[in-house]
Amino acid sequence: MILTTERLVLRPPELADAPAIQELAGAREVALNTLNIPHPYPDGAAEGWINKQRTENEVNFVITLRDTGEMVGIIGLIVNREHARAEIGYWIAVPQWNRGYATEAGRAVLRYAFDELKLNRVFAEHFARNAVSGRVMEKMGMRHEGTLRRHIIKWGEVIDVELYGAVREERDAS
Repeated sequence: MILTTERLVLRPPELADAPAIQELAGAREVALNTLNIPHPYPDGAAEGWINKQRTENEVNFVITLRDTGEMVGIIGLIVNREHARAEIGYWIAVPQWNRGYATEAGRAVLRYAFDELKLNRVFAEHFARNAVSGRVMEKMGMRHEGTLRRHIIKWGEVIDVELYGAVREERDAS
């Protein structure tokens, strides 16, 4: 599945993307605000992630610039079909921060989740210290649903997590 927006093309990851994923996700700033990205980013981890997600209930997209094909990040869904819901997650390469790419990609993936996958709910979480991600989620059309206090431990730090969600009924009513 390929999704296009005004400035972006979202496409499935390929093994050829592994070096760029390792380099971009390997930035400490990216790992700091994501639960599952290690730092330093180990050799072979990108290839392992690409191969693994082909067999699990995940839909992932490489976010590329429409004009140049340059990779700027990853966005994806972990789908729970039994409950017609998915968790959306994303990261953007540090040099591409503050350009609206996460919001633009997120809106496209939300449309895909509701229109193509026929899900009832999509939710996301961000570390409380990363308020920018919360603003991205709101711009995508998600609503703040609460705080999970002292929910995560990342690099020895206990972190609150903010929960956001979007549901089909509200989207269809707007």
